[in-house]
Amino acid sequence: MPLGNLTSQFFANIYLNELDYFVKHKLRSKYYIRYVDDFVILHSSMKKLEEWKEDINNFLRQKLKLAMHKNKTKVVPLSRGIDFVGFRNFYYFRLLRKRNIKNMKNKILGYKEGKISFNKIIVTSRAGKLM
Repeated sequence: MPLGNLTSQFFANIYLNELDYFVKHKLRSKYYIRYVDDFVILHSSMKKLEEWKEDINNFLRQKLKLAMHKNKTKVVPLSRGIDFVGFRNFYYFRLLRKRNIKNMKNKILGYKEGKISFNKIIVTSRAGKLM
């Protein structure tokens, strides 16, 4: 099923409910956020986050037969910003991803040149989003 499909989002939420329970109740993470198959955990200790990363990876492999993406799973300081659900999130603010800004500018330019209809911009902007 395509990941943007609403049913795949629904089933991801059901399937990953066990991950939520594991992170919140077994690891006792205070700051855990998940949107479909993306999640963020905040903690003041980088060492603790590295331990949890390994624990979560083991849990996903053993219990849910899943694996975290090697290149997308990172432990980084919040001061560098966390790439999550279309934004770079910082402690006190968030910024729209540069590629999202570029895509919007291209759509606006396409609309101005008559290559894209206004309705097409709205429909593609909402694709894969729960509204």
